[in-house]
Amino acid sequence: MAADADVRTIPTALLFGVFFLALFILHLPLLHLPYFWDEAGYYVPAARDLLLTNSLIPHSTVSNAHPPLVMAYLALAWKILGFTPAVTRIAMLLLAAFALVGVIRLAERVANLEVAVASAICTVLYPVFFAQSSLAHLDLAAAGFTFWGLLAYVERRPWVMAVWFSLAALTKETAILAPLALFGWSVVTRFLWRRNMAEDASGQDCIRFTNDIRTLYALLAPLPPLAAWYAYHWHWTGFIFGNPEFFRYNVQATLHPLRIVLALGLRLWQVLGYMGLYVLTLTTVVAMSLPPLLDENKERKRIAVEVQLSFLAVGLAYVVAMAFIGGAVLARYMLPVIPLVIIVCVSTLCRRVRYWRSIVGIVVLVFVVGWFVNPPYGFSMEDNLAYRDYILLHERAEQYLATRYPTSRVLTAWPAGDELTRPYLGYVSRPMHVFRIEDFTMEQLLAAVDLRSQFDVALVFSTKYEPPHPLLAHWHLWQEWKKRFFGYHRDVPPEVAAQILGGRLVYSEHRAGQWVGLIEMEQVQEARLH
Repeated sequence: MAADADVRTIPTALLFGVFFLALFILHLPLLHLPYFWDEAGYYVPAARDLLLTNSLIPHSTVSNAHPPLVMAYLALAWKILGFTPAVTRIAMLLLAAFALVGVIRLAERVANLEVAVASAICTVLYPVFFAQSSLAHLDLAAAGFTFWGLLAYVERRPWVMAVWFSLAALTKETAILAPLALFGWSVVTRFLWRRNMAEDASGQDCIRFTNDIRTLYALLAPLPPLAAWYAYHWHWTGFIFGNPEFFRYNVQATLHPLRIVLALGLRLWQVLGYMGLYVLTLTTVVAMSLPPLLDENKERKRIAVEVQLSFLAVGLAYVVAMAFIGGAVLARYMLPVIPLVIIVCVSTLCRRVRYWRSIVGIVVLVFVVGWFVNPPYGFSMEDNLAYRDYILLHERAEQYLATRYPTSRVLTAWPAGDELTRPYLGYVSRPMHVFRIEDFTMEQLLAAVDLRSQFDVALVFSTKYEPPHPLLAHWHLWQEWKKRFFGYHRDVPPEVAAQILGGRLVYSEHRAGQWVGLIEMEQVQEARLH
């Protein structure tokens, strides 16, 4: 094991270039895809408003009060290179490469080069990280700034740390959790454990945390800029934390005690087992029963206990906070934590398992399979290449719709309503008239029957992924909890939807557990006959 190797001898620019090139090649088939789900529903319209009007507050969509850093970055990229999905996705890949450099620098600083390289490879190939790398969301960018902030923290550079954590908070408001968690941890170590902190005999290689007043102030430094953003948002909109519906969905409606417990379990699963991560964490648990390996009669080094506990503090802060807030329990919200778990697990395997590289190879293979193979339970389509399947289904169906029914009124649900009314999202060339419903449940479709005179065709699609043989399908209590607390519903298949609406299914396509259908209503059929 090359314990003395140092990735810091490799120029940061070279590391960044290598990561970006790898990401670019891996994502090449995805770069021209139209915008997906929350991209289309909020982030791209908000950034486009900034591009066109120089306003930090979006006006073509309701403001969610997310800090504007990524939107401003995208607007700048579009101004320089043009407003296209490819420019957007390449711009996001640059942020993903920046985050990966932060991962490898952090891992090398707390462990060694081999652990750093293996951790970075696992991170970039982890399905959620891979899928999010080119999507115009905030979480991966916020995670990148967080990794650099953690690096400055363990290197005892308080004001550099303050800058990185401030940028993270201005990227996504929930990134404030990391510095606040470290602040709490620093207070604990300062007042309770300071005299009992064990020092590594090697001295120079051990990372010892200083909890002086500069560190505490620096950890609180991200609060003023985030507060300034919210004050600005309140001044222009009258709301601090976004529009009332956004606040209700993400905060007020999530505070039921049972939902908090269930969400806590889901968050733990996301950071320890989701999308094949359990292969890495379970092998790490088994490895803990093995003695450390010896190199020249010395035990292989582990990540300093202080560092592991600080990582744990950040992880717990995210898991607990995200159990209380966030209407959608999305895995991307945990991206600042998952690479920390990967670093600790890989380091433990390196320390205790002789053939640890083989185990990491198996983990990597499981992750890559997870890009294409959906898990046997419901999951968000943005967590692997299922989002590509969604886009292709909608792109083909909506092009068919725009060609055959260019002036028709279309019944559909979000986000297809935005896809059809905003040509800049990449699905249609001209806006269409849309009649919106919430989803394609039996209740919503039956309610739409009495309003058939208001639409000519219906575009129905699967709003959630449904596995063929889902786990826990026969546990009725879990199904009830999902409906009550997490917005679960079952969409009616297109054939049944056509019967309910009294129309004819003229187009349908299925792809890897997803589907889309186009239903022509009776009045259109009669008009064609005449």
